[in-house]
Amino acid sequence: MIGYTMVGTTDLDRAVRFYDPVFTEMGLKQCYKDEKTAFWGDKSNVNAPRFATGYPFDGGKAGVGNGTMTAFLINGSETIDSLHGLAMANGGSDEGAPGLRPEYGEGFYAAYVRDPDGNKIAFVCYDVNKSG
Repeated sequence: MIGYTMVGTTDLDRAVRFYDPVFTEMGLKQCYKDEKTAFWGDKSNVNAPRFATGYPFDGGKAGVGNGTMTAFLINGSETIDSLHGLAMANGGSDEGAPGLRPEYGEGFYAAYVRDPDGNKIAFVCYDVNKSG
């Protein structure tokens, strides 16, 4: 259903320094980069969803949508903990420390962060009791 998700940036090099270690931990590689955008995903599978960051195509200022978030499905709490730590170490800010969120379901484990531009992302596991 999703081809790719893209968030704006005001500094592409800084955004790449933030996202590269996060996506490496998730097993994804940077699959495209030019002077305006960078994409991560499975380069060998053009039908797999990708994530991108870049300068707005209209030349305007990158802005953050209130209530906008991309959530990445992760297999297990240890990986979510690691991803949260990588995000913090690479210029991110905490929007919700790793932990269970029983209000969203039994076994729902998540961490919420903002990238250096303020874009909100989440790492989630729907049933941490089964996946670790």
